[in-house]
Amino acid sequence: MVNQNLTATEIGFTHEDFAALLDKYDYHFSPGDIVPGTVFSIEPRGALIDIGAKTAAYIPIQEMSINRVDAPEEVLQSNETREFFILTDENEDGQLTLSIRRIEYMRAWERVRQLQAEDATVRSGVFATNRGGALVRIEGLRGFIPGSHISTRKPKEELVGEELPLKFLEVDEERNRLVLSHRRALVERKMNRLEVGEVVIGTVRGIKPYGAFIDIGGVSGLLHISEISHEHIDTPHSVFNVNDEVKVMIIDLDAERGRISLSTKQLEPEPGDMIKNRDLVYDKAEEMAAKYREQMLAKQQGLTVAPAEETEVVEGTETVETAETAETEVPVAAEAPAVAEIVEATEAEAPVVAETVEATETTETEVPVTVEE
Repeated sequence: MVNQNLTATEIGFTHEDFAALLDKYDYHFSPGDIVPGTVFSIEPRGALIDIGAKTAAYIPIQEMSINRVDAPEEVLQSNETREFFILTDENEDGQLTLSIRRIEYMRAWERVRQLQAEDATVRSGVFATNRGGALVRIEGLRGFIPGSHISTRKPKEELVGEELPLKFLEVDEERNRLVLSHRRALVERKMNRLEVGEVVIGTVRGIKPYGAFIDIGGVSGLLHISEISHEHIDTPHSVFNVNDEVKVMIIDLDAERGRISLSTKQLEPEPGDMIKNRDLVYDKAEEMAAKYREQMLAKQQGLTVAPAEETEVVEGTETVETAETAETEVPVAAEAPAVAEIVEATEAEAPVVAETVEATETTETEVPVTVEE
């Protein structure tokens, strides 16, 4: 039997030594720390967690997940050990408040930044709409799709519950802004099937002073006024009507901006044929497109080619010369009015809320491409 009447001298360990040992191993916690903890009591609206502090820490139900939680048991189980975020200092009872939601929140932002860097396409269901657009959740974070980046003829209200492919427009954790585009995701998918120099048949869906929007199999491209004919044109209305069927050639595909640029000027056998003899232009379209592709190929290979016919430069445009669009007058984004002003006439869209539009690409003066699924 162990003798319980040992003195401090005999065991070499005093009460003061024990108190000092406790102080030495007493944990000091600060808000923002991530610590391991074990669930030892689940309550109706929270749970008590052992993290090694003098008093059990507490996690309220609203801090248990980035998503809605109706009961603690949906997230935590008794004796479960996991990481917790220290949300607040000790209260008057010496108790710390913990959070799981903050950890999920930080990791969600890290994940969406990675997805944006990879230019990934994600899918998410619409859970609500407002006058500016639609709301979705990405990795548990609330994201916003501006109305100008929703590519469907359905009323926005009918999108609730529908899953959409999306591309990232803005990821800003500091400002808590996650902005996405349905239009860009669809345009990118359609663009993968199209090529510069390809002749396609489309339908005029809208006419603006600066050009006509042509639907080419569900994706809409811009036939700028400067690309209709080598002859000067005062307004696209003098050449086209809405619902006209036209043959056009693709002269630029910009997946990053979600834009498709079209031309009938490059299909003219003689300058002004789009005005004088449109049927001839359509009959010779493939032949003229083949010549255009040959010129582009020769340009890429650095070969000498016959000089192209002089083209009329419309005031306010710039000639963008790239491997695919050399010798082709392509209007720069600055020519076009703001997105809110150039949505196809057949699609009424709600204005984009100011707090979401600013600093996103929806405010860039770019030509929108509207896509129907």
